[in-house]
Amino acid sequence: MPEQTKYVLTENDIPSAWYNIQADLPAPLPPVLNPGTGQPIGPDDLAPLFPMGLIMQEVSTERYIDIPGEVIDIYKLWRPTPLHRARRLEKALDTPARIYYNYEGHSPSGSHKSNTSVPQAFYNKQEGVKRLTTETGAGQWGSALAMACNFFDLECKVFMVRVSYNQKPYRKAMMQVFGADVTPSPSEETESGRAILGQDPDTNGSLGIAISEAVELAAKDPDSRYALGSVLNHVLMHQTVIGQEVIEKFRLADDWPDVVVGCTGGGSNFAGLAFPFIGRKLRGEDKDKAPRMIAVEPSACPSLTRGKLAYDFGDTAHLTPLVKMHTLGSTFIPPGIHAGGLRYHGMGPLVSHLLDLGEIEATSVHQTEIFDAAVNFARAEGIIPAPEPTHALAVTIREALQCKEEGVSRAILCNLCGHGHFDMQAYLDYFDGKLYDYEYPAEEIAMRWQGCPRSKRRANGHIPSTVGTVLSCGWVGVGRLTDGIRRACGMIARDGRSSHRTRLGYTSSIRGGVE
Repeated sequence: MPEQTKYVLTENDIPSAWYNIQADLPAPLPPVLNPGTGQPIGPDDLAPLFPMGLIMQEVSTERYIDIPGEVIDIYKLWRPTPLHRARRLEKALDTPARIYYNYEGHSPSGSHKSNTSVPQAFYNKQEGVKRLTTETGAGQWGSALAMACNFFDLECKVFMVRVSYNQKPYRKAMMQVFGADVTPSPSEETESGRAILGQDPDTNGSLGIAISEAVELAAKDPDSRYALGSVLNHVLMHQTVIGQEVIEKFRLADDWPDVVVGCTGGGSNFAGLAFPFIGRKLRGEDKDKAPRMIAVEPSACPSLTRGKLAYDFGDTAHLTPLVKMHTLGSTFIPPGIHAGGLRYHGMGPLVSHLLDLGEIEATSVHQTEIFDAAVNFARAEGIIPAPEPTHALAVTIREALQCKEEGVSRAILCNLCGHGHFDMQAYLDYFDGKLYDYEYPAEEIAMRWQGCPRSKRRANGHIPSTVGTVLSCGWVGVGRLTDGIRRACGMIARDGRSSHRTRLGYTSSIRGGVE
């Protein structure tokens, strides 16, 4: 009888709810802080940037959040995704390991990012938003949001990190097909972009810079909101459809993973695969068979393995709240590696928290090793992966070869979160010997850490601004939010009342004090 290589669910098996790991954490997530006062922020404070439906998901501690029917209807275009047994790769490696990969490249945008772009567009449309602004690195997130905005008749403005904008022109074309307006970042269109260009006209840009531009634009326009493709709690939660499906597919395979591997930039891909497994362990459901969880990042941007767990800004121009995460410093600009989706200075707070709790491991890999793994994988399995998931493939191969050395058979699972069809320049550079490995100097990382705001707390408890000028609608670079700036950003109505009258019940993660 032929050996099975693919495990597929039906549309009826698409999860009906997202899984929220905050419900099962042994210790609550540290609160998000107002950088002017050092005090926890509440849902109303986020209203200039996000719709209330997503804000409530961000702060929720409910274990499951129902997926709207309109979202599931669009999910059916590509979900459920297939789980593959990589038997040809196993044979090529001559390993007793059982290698599995879940493939998210079937989505219309070519990656897992559509799992969150669709609900984000849906909730914004529900609340009357006209336009979404965002950043994108390699273009997967920008493509996914452009598609979702098209489905819900929203305008879409994308700031694409300049180095990726130049490396991946077809991603720009894909976004334009769906009607998005795409600008290389940093740009002359925003005050934060002009400030960066004034310091370094030839900068490659970074996700932190692109976030600054997108946030600034959204804050200035009452009809616009901001959408983020990773890092935030609700974004990671939307991705848990992946892991929930994978658990059911492993039951079809009559197997269970011993090791789970995912690439990490802001954490959404890793969280989507790993969180449902971690949740089972935290609830005591898998005491004897809980998998090892390995988060893999680029050696050129090592926030988990070499970063500091600290409160920091989520962007370069300091227009966001302060979140506790593993960070290389908000002014950190990584080298122009081809894995543009992983070039972020920080890590999602939930992933950072789980590493701090000892629930996951972290490692880093160099660019040449990941492309070695990508080519070996493609030649065995026939799929050309995007540069981002090749980080997970590299560690998957490491683990498989370790099984060979030890003479043991373990089940190793990784998430192949996107195809590399628009990343051919990266492969050309690999075959031409133009790729290089970069190990960020410790002194450079230490210098960037000096910008972390909690290291500059004043005696009165306030955190001074690290921005020299106040952007007209920036809501954190001011040291303290004034009512005038809050009005300009729509946070307080002209008559002085809150622009959002519904008082929301805060969860412990929002209400909790500072460490």
